[in-house]
Amino acid sequence: MSDKAINDAVQALRNGGVIAYPTESVYGLGCDPANIESIKRLLALKQRQRDKGLILIAADFSQLTPYLVDIDERLQQPVRASWPGPVTWLWPARSDVSRWLRGQHDTLAVRVSAHPLVVRLCDQFGGALVSTSANLAQQPPARSAQQVRDQFGDSLDYILEGETGGRATPTEIRDLLSGSVIRAAEDSSL
Repeated sequence: MSDKAINDAVQALRNGGVIAYPTESVYGLGCDPANIESIKRLLALKQRQRDKGLILIAADFSQLTPYLVDIDERLQQPVRASWPGPVTWLWPARSDVSRWLRGQHDTLAVRVSAHPLVVRLCDQFGGALVSTSANLAQQPPARSAQQVRDQFGDSLDYILEGETGGRATPTEIRDLLSGSVIRAAEDSSL
């Protein structure tokens, strides 16, 4: 992946754009989590309800800490053991985190990715990104740049082309406080 492609994607994000990029198993749609207008646009493009909430994806844990309640180190151990990697955790959100990010929940879905393009994208952007599967509501998630184009046409500001991480199923979602599995890796409902 060229530096120019990453720079172009980051510039689109900084300009308030919505981009698509490969993740561990599918293409994701992303935007700046601090830009409410970008989040609204992403939800409208995807035809997703605000109440569901969104995932934040990051290159390292420090990019997520501005959004999260500080939790006892013991509770963090399973999270830290699973990252970087394809496990998303529902973590108690700080009270000032926008409902546009967390939906109707008091938690925020967060993941530290091992996907090299996601890591480069978040590092170059300088923080976490909104991440939700690149698909229209009730449609299968896109697994290639062409499938993203097929579903969204030219409505996105940038598509960062690359290979997904090769996982056949979407990432698992777990609850930090209870340890329960909310979505198993084999459940394809995003």
